[in-house]
Amino acid sequence: MKLKNLLIAASLLLTSTGAFAMQNLGVVNFMTCITDSKYGKSEQAQLESIKKRWTDLIENSEKEYKEVSAKFEDQEYLDSLSPEAEDELKMKQKSLQEDIMQYQNQLYQVMNQANYFFVQKITANISKASEKVASEKKIDLVLNKEACFYNNAKIDITSLVIKEMDKDFEKETAKAETSKTEISQAEISQEKTTTPLEEKKE
Repeated sequence: MKLKNLLIAASLLLTSTGAFAMQNLGVVNFMTCITDSKYGKSEQAQLESIKKRWTDLIENSEKEYKEVSAKFEDQEYLDSLSPEAEDELKMKQKSLQEDIMQYQNQLYQVMNQANYFFVQKITANISKASEKVASEKKIDLVLNKEACFYNNAKIDITSLVIKEMDKDFEKETAKAETSKTEISQAEISQEKTTTPLEEKKE
């Protein structure tokens, strides 16, 4: 019975493999699309910008915390403080420590969320570009290269997909710039119409 089941499974596998072989296939390297496409580079730059802002905030707080902590190692300085001033310094040290922990947690959450949305957006962008390439090249199925144990280099369409992604990125960028220009012109026109009348000459 077990042998029979194995034979049936093998038969189904060969049948499905044959069905795939009859199709025109294409594979796309997901990571290459992220690292080499204009869209991927732009999104990564935004992620790095977000990370840098939070990292700078943490580093500045850590620097201030170290400066405050160093004062507690200076006995001469401590002796010059009133009890109230020393308590205030301790509160500042504690507050800075709490701020650092809070900033670190927020950085972790912000980056996780940003990465999640980035993967969603880049996946949608790759899918859109893959669909267009598949339509032009008469490809029936496009797979993520990471899902393949092996693929012939002839069916790798990553470069074509990146080219389509770059075209879409340039269109979106041009559209965004046009919108900014139109908004700026509208604001200028608004300012002109609301400019106070010149004072009458005496």
